[in-house]
Amino acid sequence: MIKVFKSELDKVSLCEQIEKNSWIDLINPTEEEVKKISTICEIKSSIIMQVLVEKEFPRVRKFDGGTLVVIDVPYMKDRSIKNKYVTYPLGIIICDSHFIVTVSLVEHECLKKFKQGDVDNFDISKRIRFLLQIIFNSAEAYLYTLDSLEYDIKKVEKHTYHSTNNKQLLNFLNIQKSLVYFITSLRANSTVLERLQKEDIIPLSKEEKILLEDTIIENKQCIENCAISREILSSTIDAYGTIISNNLNVIVKFLTAITIVFSVPTMIASFLGMNVPLGIIGESDYSFLFICIISFIVSLILAWWLKKRDML
Repeated sequence: MIKVFKSELDKVSLCEQIEKNSWIDLINPTEEEVKKISTICEIKSSIIMQVLVEKEFPRVRKFDGGTLVVIDVPYMKDRSIKNKYVTYPLGIIICDSHFIVTVSLVEHECLKKFKQGDVDNFDISKRIRFLLQIIFNSAEAYLYTLDSLEYDIKKVEKHTYHSTNNKQLLNFLNIQKSLVYFITSLRANSTVLERLQKEDIIPLSKEEKILLEDTIIENKQCIENCAISREILSSTIDAYGTIISNNLNVIVKFLTAITIVFSVPTMIASFLGMNVPLGIIGESDYSFLFICIISFIVSLILAWWLKKRDML
């Protein structure tokens, strides 16, 4: 899918024709669309195709006709806790032919703000600043997804206190997996930012240097927050693993104690049910009632003793 945007009077508008100083957004494009854009932007189609790989690693590359910057961006795969968030590569190509092209397999939320005109000082014609704004907004997207993961953690915690199965622990592990993806991607993005800071790839103005420094700080903050969340979650998993084990032990202890208490009437009834003379107990009209009362009293005493010993 191809979408073309252009800045007009501090607004971003969707265009039907591809003009210079426009933004071309490619979302999971076909081969025909890739060839079309590569011809218009005067770049090789292989430059675009290499970004359309799910595991493409963040990097910066200078080539004939422009510069390619690849970063990892968080993406909500589904709304369940399992595999909720993953990261997908986002390629930003600054073409010497006065185009900026974004390439991705999925539509990223961090780009929607630009399309809706919700980003301050946004001008498509200022392509370097646009590049840095995209990276900055991707870092903010990580912070937003971290808040969402913390909400999921609290949601899982509510069901773990009295749980005796592994379902909740598996949910914790899936959240931890997302955090590992985030930290790995953010560190790779940090390498890209350090490469841009050297200015041997892209020359930066004073304003763009300030924006790049803010982006680096934001990215570092994301890395620290992810690392803290992962450590807390790791401790939480260990703690709740112990809680689940204790809950199971309490249930087993209770069932064992109940079995012992109810074994007394069973044992008395078994003895008295033998085919042997029972004397006065077997001759009385109240033998059954007497046996039931004795069994109940003995069971009650045994239950009280177990409770006193904290075994029931």
